[in-house]
Amino acid sequence: MTHAAVGAKTTPVLRFAPSPNGFLHLGHAYSALLNAALARRLGGRLLLRIEDIDPTRCRPEFERAIYEDLAWLGFAWEEPVRRQSDHMADYGAALGKLRAMGLVYPCFASRQEIRTAIAEWERAEGRPWPCDPDGAPLYPGLARRLQVDEVARRLAAGEPHALRLDMAGALGRLAESGRELVFIAFDPDDGERVVSADPARWGDVVLARKEVPTSYHLSVVVDDALQGVTHVVRGRDLAAATDVHRLLQALLELPVPRYHHHDLVADEAGLKLAKSRGSPALRDLRAAGIGAEEIRRRLGFRL
Repeated sequence: MTHAAVGAKTTPVLRFAPSPNGFLHLGHAYSALLNAALARRLGGRLLLRIEDIDPTRCRPEFERAIYEDLAWLGFAWEEPVRRQSDHMADYGAALGKLRAMGLVYPCFASRQEIRTAIAEWERAEGRPWPCDPDGAPLYPGLARRLQVDEVARRLAAGEPHALRLDMAGALGRLAESGRELVFIAFDPDDGERVVSADPARWGDVVLARKEVPTSYHLSVVVDDALQGVTHVVRGRDLAAATDVHRLLQALLELPVPRYHHHDLVADEAGLKLAKSRGSPALRDLRAAGIGAEEIRRRLGFRL
């Protein structure tokens, strides 16, 4: 894809896309308010998407709380809200295209089997196994050791498996086409720049899990394309994931949004706020008598 195509002009569409796996905190509030502020500045549309593909962690009460918290905060979104769990067929269609290209393969290994294989390699080599940008060990390629007939037998038996992207094959296909894997990063106050993506550092990422027929990477790329999102504004912790998203966009011939990855809101210890660490929720701050205007002021926004 050429730089010109990446930067093509169209009606701005932004989205805030939380997961209902916990209550929103100040970090979510900052991202939501920044999306709203940029949508106003660009004269664009603002969408809300519920990313609820994880059935074990996402709960209805958390989703209801998202709507309540955002309304209290003054975040106004367009209806209808897209809920990922209602659109599994869209992700299945995209996955089918990748499978037809020969770029998807089944992996039957459990997390423990993967950890064991990596530990054995590290003992033999005397050095650490490489990790992806999030710090997780790269997949060691266990499925590639299986014979074709064994794979067919295990699939026929209905054995649970994940589906992974053949990263080397995907990059080879892209190289044959001669397309550049780039995207535009924009800073609201400092213009735009072209960035080269490096998806190889993620290895053979999961595109569909054993318990869920999709993944974050696949779903978010499909959603952004179907919703016409032109500007993705999200936390810096997701910046490296753009490499994978850009690759999937190229393979599926999807439009490429501009990206802005904002700084994260940190606590007093300098650690980013997180649901998993019990960071104070917006509803707790509200219960303590802190108003929405005070929250917006703390985060640097005004309606």
